[in-house]
Amino acid sequence: MPLLLKSTYTSPLAGYEDAPPLPTERAEDGKSYLNLKNDELSPAYEKFTDPIDNGRRGGFDVHIYYYNNAQHTEYAKALWERIRREFPELRIYTFWDRPVGPHPVTMFEVSLVTPAQFGAFVPWLAVWRGPLSVLVHPNTVEDGPAAEVELRNHSERAIWLGERIPLDYTLFLKRIE
Repeated sequence: MPLLLKSTYTSPLAGYEDAPPLPTERAEDGKSYLNLKNDELSPAYEKFTDPIDNGRRGGFDVHIYYYNNAQHTEYAKALWERIRREFPELRIYTFWDRPVGPHPVTMFEVSLVTPAQFGAFVPWLAVWRGPLSVLVHPNTVEDGPAAEVELRNHSERAIWLGERIPLDYTLFLKRIE
């Protein structure tokens, strides 16, 4: 994917500048490393990392794509129903029969509001998505033009399950110009 925006990134080690060195000792399996002991879990288990939205909009949108043919449509409808039955606490949106927004093929969407929902649903979907492709993207609350934020969330910050489907970024790019 071509670079769409000139982005800058905060160092992943921000806040750890004065931390002690990590041990170089290997774990019993010989492949993984032993880590420093910590009495607390990362806050990311309970709350999405900033700038991901922890409010009503939800931290992540999951777009489940299907091609408008009999096999894909039948599987997608069955998956949509299964998700509604197994995860009734999630927001499950319209089963679109046409492309909408930057999504060039038919799809339906699920919103994940908490890290627990993300942790339960995404692995489940990795198993149950079948022949369908899935885009998982964050919803962020940050300064800057909304179109730039949405473009970044749908491109740089996107997570794909299955085949990546090229999105139509024209909608965002026109609003940035």
